[in-house]
Amino acid sequence: MITLILLALVLTLIQLMTPAFLNSKNLEFLISNREGSVEEAPIVGRTRRAGSNILETLPAFLALAILSMMLEVENYNLAMFWIGSRVIYYFSYMFGVLYLRTIIWFVSIVCLAMMGIALI
Repeated sequence: MITLILLALVLTLIQLMTPAFLNSKNLEFLISNREGSVEEAPIVGRTRRAGSNILETLPAFLALAILSMMLEVENYNLAMFWIGSRVIYYFSYMFGVLYLRTIIWFVSIVCLAMMGIALI
């Protein structure tokens, strides 16, 4: 489970850093105090929103994963499915795949709910 926690944190870091790499044409703005705004490609905005989205569910995942380890509850497969669904969600959001993105998001929420139920 520790490996999956680390993978989730690496995934989060990648998602938070990707918009900067995609927006490298605005490097001067990125290294400044970021006062004002710059025009960015639509994929940069989608990538930024996808990165923000993982911050909403990451605390729940981390809490459930740590509780699973402490209480010795087998949630490894559900944690793997959560990470996998978050990877697919990220790419579907980045490339603008509408309906699949919502279904995958729902799958990730169901994984979290099932991890919580297993702890009861």
